[in-house]
Amino acid sequence: MKKHPDYILLGLLGFLLALGIVILASVSASFSFKKFGDTYYLLRHQILLGLIPGLVLAFLAFKINLAKIKKWIFPILLGNLLLMVLVFLPVIGSGSEKASRWIYLGSFSFQPSELLKLVFILYLATWLVSKIEKKIKDSQPFIGFVMIIGIVTLLLVLQPNISTLGVIVFTAVLMYFAINTPPWHSVLIVLLGLIALYSLIQIAPYRIERLAVFLNPETDPMGIGYQTKQALITVGAGGAGGVGLGMSVQKWGFLPESVADSIFAVFCEETGFIGGSILIFLFLIFLWRGFKIAKGTPDKFSQLTAVGITSWITIQAFVNIGAMIGLLPLTGIPLPFVSYGGSALIIELAGAGILLNISKNSQ
Repeated sequence: MKKHPDYILLGLLGFLLALGIVILASVSASFSFKKFGDTYYLLRHQILLGLIPGLVLAFLAFKINLAKIKKWIFPILLGNLLLMVLVFLPVIGSGSEKASRWIYLGSFSFQPSELLKLVFILYLATWLVSKIEKKIKDSQPFIGFVMIIGIVTLLLVLQPNISTLGVIVFTAVLMYFAINTPPWHSVLIVLLGLIALYSLIQIAPYRIERLAVFLNPETDPMGIGYQTKQALITVGAGGAGGVGLGMSVQKWGFLPESVADSIFAVFCEETGFIGGSILIFLFLIFLWRGFKIAKGTPDKFSQLTAVGITSWITIQAFVNIGAMIGLLPLTGIPLPFVSYGGSALIIELAGAGILLNISKNSQ
């Protein structure tokens, strides 16, 4: 049994991070200068408050004894859920009429739902090993699983943050299936998912409008369909080889959220089909190595955690990319390791550190 990390995954992560910094430097310059009068403001902010603390946390996650995570994950989850509640308080929460997703402490801001992605994976892996392996044929684990998902769903719907909810639920379901659950569990989960989707549409009818505009963006090209239309224009403008790094036209205010969830579209404009394909290929390698690590891991907790972290990162990546090329509705979800956002990058690096930790004991 090896005691070194997966070097292919380690090299891939290093390349993704370096590429992400290059992309952000190119895409964010115009926006940074326009809003802050400093070409490198967002890039510097991402490095100092995202990349550096994220790398420190990744190193600690790589060195930690995973048994300690299992011991402390329940109180950590409770603390994370408390933070999810605090976002609704007007004093420290974002408290906007449209969404409450951030905690503000002076100049420091943090998005608890990003932390929840990783914490929930670790908690669910611990819970599945302790409960479902012992009573895989009973209904008790299934009911418990639905209740846990229900609590998270309530908090994320109230924010609202449906994109994060989707990533967490899909990841949780994949982890649940990885423990060889009975077929009737799968049927019930699908039915409950359809009921939940219908309920979300009833609560906020604008969601069905977004779906309708996704199917036909021309029905509202200057409203809900504007970002989808501009993203497709941006991707198409790159052609095969792109217009060159830093030469994007769309990032000059035409494409909304160009440094966040639309960054893949700008990258495709600047590097073309070739650059976009390379980035997609990198995430496919991440998927391959993550599941290979999970397959070779001797204990169930590490296996489920590896499945969860790998699924989370790749689902989020391909949902983001799919939205930019018109295959999926817009969700506002960031591209892992690339999009601007310190909270997301820190937690993604922590997850990567845990995955590398698991890889040390993978056969």
